[in-house]
Amino acid sequence: MSAPVFVVATDLLDVGRVVVDGSEGRHAATVTRLGPGEPVVLTDGRGRRASGVVVGAERDRLSVEVAAVEVVPTAQPRFVVVQALPKGDRGELAVQTMTEVGVDVVVPWAASRCVTRWRAARGEKALSRWRTSSHSAAKQSRRSWFPEVAEPATTAEVAELLSAAAVGAVLHELAVDPLASVDLPGSGDVVLVVGPEGGVSDDELSAFRDAGATTYRLGETVLRTSTAGTAALAVLSAKARWL
Repeated sequence: MSAPVFVVATDLLDVGRVVVDGSEGRHAATVTRLGPGEPVVLTDGRGRRASGVVVGAERDRLSVEVAAVEVVPTAQPRFVVVQALPKGDRGELAVQTMTEVGVDVVVPWAASRCVTRWRAARGEKALSRWRTSSHSAAKQSRRSWFPEVAEPATTAEVAELLSAAAVGAVLHELAVDPLASVDLPGSGDVVLVVGPEGGVSDDELSAFRDAGATTYRLGETVLRTSTAGTAALAVLSAKARWL
């Protein structure tokens, strides 16, 4: 079994004795129930990573002996997914699975055809749940770099992201070119727009095309908005980082 991952502040993650406390320490001691001699992985979620051995366990903290710390470079290109707001808890599921397959940035988008609307306190709570989902999934999938879940974007702001991207892509069921045909760059941002269940509107599509984006299709079937991003990322990340 792989060693469990715990998050430690950057300034504390160094060679020698490292104390894991707070919510991470409580989880390690009371849920994972780690004891002396067991291996763990520590990361700050920003590229610093270390393997260590537990040398002490208390009710709400863990002491770990770290022999070496490595700095993992950011993956290139970066994958930025603009995710239209799904209904219910499907957004959290989308963020979780996209994190597992390699997303670098998730941008919530209130498309014109979204049923869900994030307003005031409700929006803040929903965004917090997305970020918690990403954090948990990043630990589970043992990532050294945790994805950023950005503030919600308007259609105009999404167009700006596409305009500045190395590659801008919009998933669309009527597109001719398959997503697998995208010519990926060696670096920079690949911005992928995932529309709502009702689809990207004509006005939104026009704005994104004016910003330089191209439409692509995933396959013969139409996926839910909560699964389309994950499927698309699997295609792109395999092409960019494994093939």
